[in-house]
Amino acid sequence: MRAVVIDHPGGPEVLKLREVPDPVPAADEVLIAITAAGVNRADLSQREGSYPPPPGAPPYPGMECAGRIAAVGSEVTGWQPGDEVCALLAGGGYAEQVAVPAGHVLPIPAGLALADAAALPEVACTVYSTVVTYAGLATGETLLVHGGSSGIGTMAIQLGHALGASVACTAGSAAKLERCRELGADLAINYRDEDFAAALLEFTGGRGADVILDIIGGGYLRQNVTALAPGGRMVVIGLQGGSTGELDLGQLLRKRATVHAATLRSRPAADKAAIVASVLAGVWPLVSSGQVRPVIETTLPLAEAAEAHRLLAASGHIGKILLATGQ
Repeated sequence: MRAVVIDHPGGPEVLKLREVPDPVPAADEVLIAITAAGVNRADLSQREGSYPPPPGAPPYPGMECAGRIAAVGSEVTGWQPGDEVCALLAGGGYAEQVAVPAGHVLPIPAGLALADAAALPEVACTVYSTVVTYAGLATGETLLVHGGSSGIGTMAIQLGHALGASVACTAGSAAKLERCRELGADLAINYRDEDFAAALLEFTGGRGADVILDIIGGGYLRQNVTALAPGGRMVVIGLQGGSTGELDLGQLLRKRATVHAATLRSRPAADKAAIVASVLAGVWPLVSSGQVRPVIETTLPLAEAAEAHRLLAASGHIGKILLATGQ
């Protein structure tokens, strides 16, 4: 098969499409002939050498895909060759085939094109496991989403809106803010020229956000705590603004608030399977009904993985960037 390989860390130019050995599924795995794969910021970090794949994962980047099952392991039940699926991956999405635990595989939601489903597994599993399962976002609460126009952000806005929450978000341009409003954001804040904490507190009458989903990290830590409501829950899932910051523990104590940090890729297979099952139950019906849909900026051929990385790094996109294999 063909796959995008990384011979050494570096810029997008180190991504090369080459012939590599076909994967062989283990007894509990399925082999997927990939139609399309999602591009995520973790892939950029892997290319740069700062985020290696977990032990046992394929060495090629790509943490989500969609395609058709080509073969199933001897212990797999419920799936068969020919099934159209998407999957959460520990790696290997930038390829024509990938072997993945059967518990990490999802059916294609009703009414959704096969290739478009590649935009869902990583963002749906990340958002649902943090915002809903951990933080317990409830109807009538306020959710603040940083990076509202990103793949994660566009999913979080739609999911929060569908669950009956009031949704606020940050983004960096008028076009991105408008798209966030179209997706269901009740408040869209331009982080370049507004104090998001002040804007959020004004929007909520001084109460703040019950749940904050943060991709920035250290750079937003102080403002996020200021923006939290009493009993608020903040989940940090990215470090685009650095890994360290100042945390006002006194303010956190007064608010009885919590700060949680979470990653998805390195979790044990059983944990991921549980998350996938919860997404199937909690998110897939919303996708099938049209309340939540993947937002896709563009789809490029697998051979143009380097250009996909450049587009993602430039941050001019809205939603997801996909790579298509042509299969």
